[in-house]
Amino acid sequence: MRKMLAAVSRVLSGASQKPASRVLVASRNFANDATFEIKKCDLHRLEEGPPVTTVLTREDGLKYYRMMQTVRRMELKADQLYKQKIIRGFCHLCDGQEACCVGLEAGINPTDHLITAYRAHGFTFTRGLSVREILAELTGRKGGCAKGKGGSMHMYAKNFYGGNGIVGAQVPLGAGIALACKYNGKDEVCLTLYGDGAANQGQIFEAYNMAALWKLPCIFICENNRYGMGTSVERAAASTDYYKRGDFIPGLRVDGMDILCVREATRFAAAYCRSGKGPILMELQTYRYHGHSMSDPGVSYRTREEIQEVRSKSDPIMLLKDRMVNSNLASVEELKEIDVEVRKEIEDAAQFATADPEPPLEELGYHIYSSDPPFEVRGANQWIKFKSVS
Repeated sequence: MRKMLAAVSRVLSGASQKPASRVLVASRNFANDATFEIKKCDLHRLEEGPPVTTVLTREDGLKYYRMMQTVRRMELKADQLYKQKIIRGFCHLCDGQEACCVGLEAGINPTDHLITAYRAHGFTFTRGLSVREILAELTGRKGGCAKGKGGSMHMYAKNFYGGNGIVGAQVPLGAGIALACKYNGKDEVCLTLYGDGAANQGQIFEAYNMAALWKLPCIFICENNRYGMGTSVERAAASTDYYKRGDFIPGLRVDGMDILCVREATRFAAAYCRSGKGPILMELQTYRYHGHSMSDPGVSYRTREEIQEVRSKSDPIMLLKDRMVNSNLASVEELKEIDVEVRKEIEDAAQFATADPEPPLEELGYHIYSSDPPFEVRGANQWIKFKSVS
């Protein structure tokens, strides 16, 4: 009898120790969806644009919140690992711009295509790779998404073509991917991203011209975070209306800090391209909290007060959180639980990224081609040769 009472006592005490927040969340009745007003897009050569209201479901809201928090925490962990000299070389972080990568992904299909510049960690995650694979690639480990050979600027996933280090050079490639979509008769589009710093590149205008001539299903997207390296857009461009830069190509300017604005604009642009009308331009007005790269402190050409003002008024995660809580789509406690889970995921991934072995030297020449028989690659001099295996 005593043993039975002790067992019952343990069960009851275990139940009583369940976190109060979990009990509260489980017992609360949340709304299934809510309708929100979103900022109207500025239009170029378009009679109508994306809707100014949108519906957010509780399921989607929680998903977007988790994804944006994951990107934010992943980038902050990359910052920490870089300062510890575990990550080396170039490293461009996207914290502050989470609504762009998550919102764009929410507006397209997994079968659609995306190519971007070197601020690519967030897109690599939203395109389907794990935090573990991304951080391991940053630390140059074998478990990285490019086997530790690509690093920060060269990550790839299915229907994601990088991560490209040459300023603006990914834009003609994106037009080529869109050409392949059209040539193969697939109902797919290619999102081709570049920054405001690359927007004055001549090759971008050549890509505009060819895409318009051939009516390619290409969405050209300028992520305007207001600074190209350390130069403000006003000092770098005679016209800062990047959404009008296509001239003969329609365009729209979008609030890139609002995930719902980005999602609806992307859906609109994708539908435009799928209808056979040709390319379209999007300008996402956004902001990065870090400097251009890890070698840039980010406060020599802008003030700390400016950064703090954006954080306090326009932070994409904060905006989504406030909407969800105020519309009874989620509670503060539930979102805090997600924060805790995300932090644990990031810590686990960081441990893997620092413990995983580096790729062995003999694999230096591997994966040059995807499906070729093995062959030899010359090293730094003619007497050193490496074997290449697909």
